[in-house]
Amino acid sequence: MTASTGIHFEHLSSPEQKYIVESMSGGVALIDYDGDGWLDIYFTNAPSVSMALAGKKARSALYHNNRDGTFTDVTEKAGVGYPCWAMGVAVGDYNNDGKPDLIVSCFGGVVLYRNNGDGTFTDVTKAAGLDKDTGWATGVTFGDYDGDGHSDLFVPHYVDLDMNDLPQFGSSKTCQYHGVAVQCGPRGLKGSPDTLYHNNGDGTFAEVAKQAGVDDANHFFGLGAVWSDFDNDGKLDLFVGNDGEPNYLYHNEGNGHFKEMAYDAGVAVSEDGTEQANMGLALGDYLNTGRLSLVVTHFSDEYATLYRNDGAMTFSDVSRSAGISRASSPYVGWGDAFLDLDNAGREDLILVNGHVYPQVDSVKMGTRYKEPKLVFLNQRNGKFLDVSKESGEAVQVPQVSRGLAVGDLFNRGKLDIVVENLTGGPMILEAGSDPANHWVSFALEGSPQNRLALNARVWVTTGKLRQMDEVRSGGSYLSQSDLRLHFGLGRSARIDKVEVLWPNGGRQVFENVAGDRFYHLTQGGALTAAKAVPRGAAAR
Repeated sequence: MTASTGIHFEHLSSPEQKYIVESMSGGVALIDYDGDGWLDIYFTNAPSVSMALAGKKARSALYHNNRDGTFTDVTEKAGVGYPCWAMGVAVGDYNNDGKPDLIVSCFGGVVLYRNNGDGTFTDVTKAAGLDKDTGWATGVTFGDYDGDGHSDLFVPHYVDLDMNDLPQFGSSKTCQYHGVAVQCGPRGLKGSPDTLYHNNGDGTFAEVAKQAGVDDANHFFGLGAVWSDFDNDGKLDLFVGNDGEPNYLYHNEGNGHFKEMAYDAGVAVSEDGTEQANMGLALGDYLNTGRLSLVVTHFSDEYATLYRNDGAMTFSDVSRSAGISRASSPYVGWGDAFLDLDNAGREDLILVNGHVYPQVDSVKMGTRYKEPKLVFLNQRNGKFLDVSKESGEAVQVPQVSRGLAVGDLFNRGKLDIVVENLTGGPMILEAGSDPANHWVSFALEGSPQNRLALNARVWVTTGKLRQMDEVRSGGSYLSQSDLRLHFGLGRSARIDKVEVLWPNGGRQVFENVAGDRFYHLTQGGALTAAKAVPRGAAAR
């Protein structure tokens, strides 16, 4: 449906992709920046090396939702067009004013945009104390790891590169792929340490990665990170995906310090001990156990890994038995997400793909530069069914995709998928929801702190089905999905019970709640419902 929306953004890219820094950008954020209840879209952009060396920049773009199925480019008015050599993006509220701010990761640090509340943003990177971060930043994420009510910031870093001394195309054995000369990296190059910025509560941050135990002494190639309470002990843990190297899983010890335990937990490598590419990160309670599992996308000839959360900080690689390994193995995977595609009350799965080497098209090696997407339906028995070929032309069309974000763009009670492609324009996919199924959506507001309610959790019970999800910053590949929580209810028009666990430990319970509505909940207050959406209606 992209053509009808008025979105004319195009990500810049060198056709040859001779340098690794040219092949990794492409994050997208769904953010209601003006608080009107409708999701707007921010796309990151990056130049080619030749453009950058010539002093030219690539324009990122913010599109305002017109509430009629179309969007208007408001980039210049908002002041967010040229943050940097932009990689990814995430949403947070660093100053607790209730307005979502943007953090952009860059080849060369991060840029923090403060939301001014009038349709504009201000670059406060230096004032916030983030200007000393000059590495190649990737999948940034906000989370209040110490429970003080202020959102802290974790910044994974990738390869240590000097723009004026880039490794030359095809110049060594690590710059070859199946005998074909390609871009160099990440193998054979140096990595950069990760950083953790503690929010001081006064609009500034202090870098504390080393004292917190998350400084990445190995200098692995960090691509993505996500905060979540993986063992349900009330403290935020941190998962970091490293490209071609073991992942990190940091368990929060509750004293400002973390213990790295990825190997012990079973998420450092695949079930056969292989270090994988680890690019996109998706979290979801696909088994309805109340525990969030992980899907991590990888390079071709590997497979998307489903780490089932078994509780007590242990995971199992169930990719093969769950039915997602074979279908994902031929492709280079990037953005991914758990989502209920048909409002049936189950977490399905979508992955987007695209190679990093255009040169694969020049020889016969069983793979292509542009690749299709993958869609898996949850079978409710721990298994997924690959329905990619039955999911329409938009899924099957080959593209060089990177970022992916999920949200209800048109407020009609079903989810949309926004994909940013490295080459060409983005794509908006409309989920084919069953019109007989019901749904519910919750927008949470913390009080008096953590106003965006990051990592708050909601349980929805209908009959014997109990679903859970959490508000989350970042994730997927370099992207940000809707902060509202959407649940499919199947044939149930009403919800028996809604339970909310706030980040500070507070709980609220609501019973006999009507479905097919958007709800707003301020911590400690009552559920406030927007006007019900007519069955089968669209807002555009």
